[in-house]
Amino acid sequence: MDTAEKRYLELLSRSFPSAAKASAEIINLSAVLNLPKGTEFFASDIHGEYEAFSHILRNGSGSIRLKIEDVFGDTLSAEEKRSLASLIYYPRERMELVLSQVKDHEKWFATVLPQLVSVCKRSAQKYTRSKVRRALPEDFAYIIEELMTEDRYGVDKQAYYAAIIHAVIGTDRGAALIEALCLLIQRLVIDHLHIVGDIYDRGPYPHTIMDTLMDYHSLDIQWGNHDIVWMGASLGQRGCIAHVVRNCARYGNLSILEDAYGINILPLASFAQTAYADDPCVAFGLKGNPGLSAQETELNVKIQKAMAIIQFKVEAQLIDENPGFGLEDRKLLHRIDHEKGTAVVDGIEYELTDTVFPTVDPNDPYRLTPEEEEVMQRLEQAFVNCEKLQCHMRFFLEAGSLYKVHNGNLLFHACVPLNADGSLMETEVFGEKYKGRALYDVMERYVRAGFFDSDPEMRKRGRDLMWYLWLGQGSPLFAKSKMATFELYLIADKAARKEVKNPFYTFLNDEAVMAGIFEDFGLDPKTSRIVCGHVPVKVKDGEDPVKCGGRVLTIDGGFSKAYQPTTGIAGYTLISNSYDIILAAHEPLESTKAAVAKELDIFSSTRVVESMKKRTLVADTDKGKELKAQIADLGALLEAYRHGEIAEKE
Repeated sequence: MDTAEKRYLELLSRSFPSAAKASAEIINLSAVLNLPKGTEFFASDIHGEYEAFSHILRNGSGSIRLKIEDVFGDTLSAEEKRSLASLIYYPRERMELVLSQVKDHEKWFATVLPQLVSVCKRSAQKYTRSKVRRALPEDFAYIIEELMTEDRYGVDKQAYYAAIIHAVIGTDRGAALIEALCLLIQRLVIDHLHIVGDIYDRGPYPHTIMDTLMDYHSLDIQWGNHDIVWMGASLGQRGCIAHVVRNCARYGNLSILEDAYGINILPLASFAQTAYADDPCVAFGLKGNPGLSAQETELNVKIQKAMAIIQFKVEAQLIDENPGFGLEDRKLLHRIDHEKGTAVVDGIEYELTDTVFPTVDPNDPYRLTPEEEEVMQRLEQAFVNCEKLQCHMRFFLEAGSLYKVHNGNLLFHACVPLNADGSLMETEVFGEKYKGRALYDVMERYVRAGFFDSDPEMRKRGRDLMWYLWLGQGSPLFAKSKMATFELYLIADKAARKEVKNPFYTFLNDEAVMAGIFEDFGLDPKTSRIVCGHVPVKVKDGEDPVKCGGRVLTIDGGFSKAYQPTTGIAGYTLISNSYDIILAAHEPLESTKAAVAKELDIFSSTRVVESMKKRTLVADTDKGKELKAQIADLGALLEAYRHGEIAEKE
């Protein structure tokens, strides 16, 4: 035994101070290896749609309905099973409604509690007792554990279990126990959650989703382009702030800034109403119908235009500061002919849809007016000093990354940038060129430097790179030729607006190209999968989210209401359990209120993408590799104890 190994085993002996304890842990871990793998759950492109996302989490994409079916079969009617499922999804809301309608509350509690215990037992079957115990709510840990160990065929303790239920009801704790059991079932059906990017933008409740995720028991997040731009905004990066505020106004969601994060937009609103007082802002209508009043709509339109012009200006300044980003062609304000009402883009002159630019000086188009500069300074301070926003963005750093390799799955939001021939595309990052996994790694290092590096220059580079990740051609999060914001607002010709996707998307069914990506990330092309989102799958047009013989799964199915007309569905989720990999396509949820009152569920059609030849065990997972390594280390410690190389502490 060399010195380093002995030092390590000495440290390990502090946790396992005797041969007996080391042996006991080896026995425990060896047994865990033979349990079925926990269920993994994948979702992407949630875009602030809290109600739909929350419902999918609550029902486990239909997993809870299956558990109820397994437990009760024909012993409950379809109506009774639907009612039980609705109670599990929304325990507090359903109880309030049901108890207002039934006369005998005690009878209802006595009926429902054993049903929930049965579903709970079924949901916990593939976990160790210690793992289930850790998941139990503190107030009811003893009671739930006792009820879950009930043997329904035994007679010795029937009176004991009946007394527990009776005492719970008698002490007026029935409702609290029901809620605890329902939440426990929700937790047990999803062992680990993967969010494959884009929690923010478009929908109204990204902050509520973040609060939910921060309380979630086990998850990871791959940052999307709409997430990274909020991360940059939280650091005061002007290009990111301009987009975030403009986009909130475009979708009528300024309440995210004002109410959710307490960001004061009154100076911006005052400026927009003054600078664009008589401007109809014809090119800046809102996206969708957020239900605003006429006055609110007009304010959102003016703010949107004000921020769009500011965005074009601050982005041009960033382009000049970062010539290596290769975005010179995105400076377009100086290409406007104010007399003719046209602009030249890519060498072609186009007529503008809006020619009113009161804050643009044709002789110095990228200079912010004093009023615009004051607006940006105030917004910077508001974003940087918002405690709740900083908390959410720090959570992104703790739970998130640009990509993740997990159980043979390569998870990233958008793409691995490719050249037209399918080879890995190089992107320049502050003077050095990178591609593939190396590109992801260096970009993530700069993102984290933007938050934590002690060098101000490195922090600035990190902030600016977040803006580049939002809209740069070589960004693995953007994956398009250009961000055509200027053209989408101001040019009607669709040819000017066209954003060409990275060749990655043309090679999704090319096994050789995908194999090259897998190998670059250190994965086996024969057994690995890519799971990504970003580009909505046009299901209504017959597009298949399963690519390359099941090696690539694109799971942006349109959680965002703005994209549901494009996709034809209301989101995908991917479920990986110990038997199958299942893709679930969801129909729109009417509303949470309707789900509670009418016992409605999201209708989901499921498709088995792959069935395992043998049931996947913990031993077959990344966690299994960790446990096997721990067993090997404990085995070495046990040998050291037996040979007297390390003395037992007990």
